[in-house]
Amino acid sequence: MNIDFHYYATYCAALLAGYTPEESLDICYSAQLVDLCSRTFLGKLKAPLSAATTQLQLELMECRTDMTGLQDITRIWASFHFLPADLYAVKEHCSKRYLNKYRLICGPNGDLLADTVNLAKNKGLQAAGIAMHILADTWAHRYFAGTPSLVINNTDYHFFELITEDGVVQERPVSFRHNPSAADDPKKGIYINSVSQNSENSIMNLGHGRAGHLPDYSFIRYKYLPAWGDFDEILKDNPSDFRHAFCQMIYALKYLRGEYELFEKDRYDEEAVSSFSDELHRILNKRQTDACEDWKALALHLDGHEPEPFDLTRYEEEYLSAEPEKKGSTFLGRFFQAAMAQKSMVTNKIFHSGNLLAGFSVDFDRKGFRGIEDFKQLIQYIKD
Repeated sequence: MNIDFHYYATYCAALLAGYTPEESLDICYSAQLVDLCSRTFLGKLKAPLSAATTQLQLELMECRTDMTGLQDITRIWASFHFLPADLYAVKEHCSKRYLNKYRLICGPNGDLLADTVNLAKNKGLQAAGIAMHILADTWAHRYFAGTPSLVINNTDYHFFELITEDGVVQERPVSFRHNPSAADDPKKGIYINSVSQNSENSIMNLGHGRAGHLPDYSFIRYKYLPAWGDFDEILKDNPSDFRHAFCQMIYALKYLRGEYELFEKDRYDEEAVSSFSDELHRILNKRQTDACEDWKALALHLDGHEPEPFDLTRYEEEYLSAEPEKKGSTFLGRFFQAAMAQKSMVTNKIFHSGNLLAGFSVDFDRKGFRGIEDFKQLIQYIKD
């Protein structure tokens, strides 16, 4: 998903869940920061590099794709953008190596989603925002995996957009092109994607890179033939999925605020959107690559004013000027701790499923600290 959903739609969801405008702004800021908290950003702040929640294109270009490099990539992308739906999925007649990648395919309402939301409980607004980013991405990034894989993430010529005109659904072939200087053109059905690479582990085959930004647009309905699905046609209905994501965020945020005792998967707060259901349908189905203005208008309707624009530098000075022992209490410090906790939890779950694609993991509660400087503060965070 893009800033329109991670920032402005998340702000609206937080308001509807009962948070104040100020709290909602902290939540949506944290949700959007997940797409920007790279090692480059962390290095500028002299912050823990282990708190990285994304990788810039230039960083990815320099990544190794040996086992250690792939583990580093997977820890970030599977933890924050392509949360696995089922770490114990079964697929017959395939190798263990391929099965491990198959089990990292992203999807909504998996056990790791419940773990993610529960991890954010009582951990502050930054943790809530991180959890909402991850929850939303489970819907948009469904059927792709947060590890490089030609077999799982590739697209081919059989990729069609479903467009409704005059009440009739028509199929239009999608044209993917690699031209970094160009923009997506939904009118002509042209979308920018990553360079085709036949190597299974090429960084170009990470996530939905082969489908470009197309999966991040709320209006798109498409179908294609993924190799991991035995080349059976899969239909992806983003307007429906994004609506589910929005209503699930409202419910999850109400849980985090204390309105419910338990978080239940596959539960959506449709009642909260009932008074503007038609407007929500219009926003999600409008053919546009940037829906920020429409979500801003909805926020204005809900709250009487628009949320402040996202500013990556907003909390930098607070973090930089804080004494070393107090950095963890700043806005960014709390975000970094929540990010490390999320990455540690997901890595631990993947590791204990018998899958080493995200590397080795230590269970802090059972075996204690194991020598990585960045994680000293994480131990206390987990215990609090």
